[in-house]
Amino acid sequence: MASIRRRGDKWQARVSRIGFPIETKTFASRQDAERWARSIETEMDRGSFVSRSEAEANALQDIIERYIDEVCPTQRGGADDIVRLRATCRTKLAKLSMAALTPKAVAAYRDERLKKVKPATVTRELAYLSAIINHARREWDINVTNPVTLVRKPQAPQGRDRVLSADEETRLLAAMAPTGRRSIWLLPAAILSLETAMRRGELLELRWINVNLEAQTAHLPITKNGAARTVPLSQRAISTLTDLPRSIDGRVIPVKGNTLHAAFRKACKRADIRDFHWHDLRHTAITRLAKKLPNLIELAAVSGHRNLGMLKRYYHPSAAELARKLG
Repeated sequence: MASIRRRGDKWQARVSRIGFPIETKTFASRQDAERWARSIETEMDRGSFVSRSEAEANALQDIIERYIDEVCPTQRGGADDIVRLRATCRTKLAKLSMAALTPKAVAAYRDERLKKVKPATVTRELAYLSAIINHARREWDINVTNPVTLVRKPQAPQGRDRVLSADEETRLLAAMAPTGRRSIWLLPAAILSLETAMRRGELLELRWINVNLEAQTAHLPITKNGAARTVPLSQRAISTLTDLPRSIDGRVIPVKGNTLHAAFRKACKRADIRDFHWHDLRHTAITRLAKKLPNLIELAAVSGHRNLGMLKRYYHPSAAELARKLG
């Protein structure tokens, strides 16, 4: 039998049944408290009761912060993710309790973000939010339906095909030269990316212990798809690595991803290169490597792609080049 008692100007309902955790909730009126208690008891009698106390007690912000503390440190690229997640914590959506997290609220968040960032960014944010909610449901007893799965995602844009031209490369590398307060790591990082087609995260995690200058290889124990790979190094890459100072922490490029990204954007602005992202260096590298490695299996071994469909998204030959091959 449920107990209803007065708590100041509120009414608290308390339901206690053998085999179930005690459920309590406070209401403005006694009638609402009694109605809630009866519904909980009915669900317990039917065996369909699922406790929502944790979902009601925790805001989305609480869940994200717990995810930052417990999960992000175990993930590749977790440091960059923390910055993005802390920004999410400052949104209106994050102030809602997990129980109040509805598809309507998520859709409003989506529409607000679309006014500020591109659809691809919003899609990634929603996917990450969905992963966090699913983790909370599985690991932290947050009994809610994942509302993100019920929300329409922004239309996926076409894959990028931006490739750096020879003239743009000359201007960009010149703008990266370490003068004044510019980082000494930006220029070698860009050259290594162009020569190896490594992802930014892979490059920043590369350690000297895994670099063999004699064999001209760099071993990546952990990559985005989870499979280790060994990347061949060109003479230009070897020359760049040879000239680099050795960092105490053992990393080849000892900077944070966000720091590298910010410096790269400034360099693009100085070089007057528009609509170019760091990841486009990988597109450029794979397109150039395809001319030297026409065997797709060999090319995929260098780029780290598991299927040719994904590799195709990164290979952008010009129509003029293909016409010359046709004769």
